[in-house]
Amino acid sequence: MQTNTKKQKTVIIIPAFNEEASIGKVLRDIPGEVVSEIIVVNNNSTDKTAEIARQAGAIVLDEPKRGYGQACLKGIAYAQNLKPDIVVFLDGDYSDFPEETADLVHEIENGYDMVIGSRALGKAEKGALLPQARWGNLLAVTLIRILFGQIYTDLGPFRAIRWDKLMAINMRDTNFGWTVEMQIKAAKHGLLVTEVPVSYRKRIGVSKVTGTISGTIQASYKILFTIFKYIFSD
Repeated sequence: MQTNTKKQKTVIIIPAFNEEASIGKVLRDIPGEVVSEIIVVNNNSTDKTAEIARQAGAIVLDEPKRGYGQACLKGIAYAQNLKPDIVVFLDGDYSDFPEETADLVHEIENGYDMVIGSRALGKAEKGALLPQARWGNLLAVTLIRILFGQIYTDLGPFRAIRWDKLMAINMRDTNFGWTVEMQIKAAKHGLLVTEVPVSYRKRIGVSKVTGTISGTIQASYKILFTIFKYIFSD
């Protein structure tokens, strides 16, 4: 694998829904020497998420249609104007450690097409990964290994991908299937993928997915639906 010595332009996209208590901490800890531009997609928040993000110097986009993938797609559309080499996706709840962005980008610069920040390989604070999240991840990555031949340990949202590869896989999902769609398409398109251990702590606030029974059921259904959908499609 050949290392790319040219400085890569990195843009980070942060979907955010009602993260006023955490978004400032997330933006503060992103390494400025690694990331050129920070895009916060305000996903119809009813609090001061957008205001705090703007005050911290981020580019803030408003996406009124709710959905994790919807917010990510909004950020991608804007990022086209910035002509990045690398795109990093990071949650706005401060559960991940933004300073570890450098670890993901380093692997892209070393020649990988996509890097997943694996909470399963890293150090997670006790209680940060709820049992339903652990079991859901295990089931999903097992199915991906069996059906698509790609070994993953996590569906963690903290990830980096080359811009041209992101364009090539043509992401479409607008909600809970976003991460699994990306990982399946990476396998089907033959992307060179690796994982790096990332740290994980209890998020600030209640999870919109695993923090509620309805959210867990909806996310589980969508993830399984997405896995089986892409057996027969691109």
